[in-house]
Amino acid sequence: MRAVLQRVSSAFVEIDGKKVGSCNEGFMILFCAVEGDTKEDIDLLARKTVNLRVFRDSEDKMNLSILDIAGEVLCISQFTLAADVKKGNRPSFINAMEPKKASEFYDEYCEKLKEYGVKSVQKGIFGADMKVSLVNNGPVTVIFDTDIWNKR
Repeated sequence: MRAVLQRVSSAFVEIDGKKVGSCNEGFMILFCAVEGDTKEDIDLLARKTVNLRVFRDSEDKMNLSILDIAGEVLCISQFTLAADVKKGNRPSFINAMEPKKASEFYDEYCEKLKEYGVKSVQKGIFGADMKVSLVNNGPVTVIFDTDIWNKR
């Protein structure tokens, strides 16, 4: 399971010119389920997400989590994070989880974030052609990959 977390001041997603999800201060997350991911990976990724300390405290140190600041999340499905570009110039997406199961994992990850205390979790539409806009705060961008964590 892969996720790209960007600390944002604000973000929104549009489909056909209509805003379908947004967040204020918090994370804009690109999420991808890959073949071999499990329900345990969903929980691991959600726990890592809510406990990541990249928000500034009163001493201007990155020391607070999204829970500490009562931040919001905009989570976008992004199967292209499964791209394999080892050979040639055209990415292969053979490692991406099949869409029906990937959609379920995406929904479950968003629900886990809520269970762990994120006050607002909004989403794009799984599989849709979306336009995402954000104000990256910092910039701070962190890449999570449960496959790497599980091998250690």
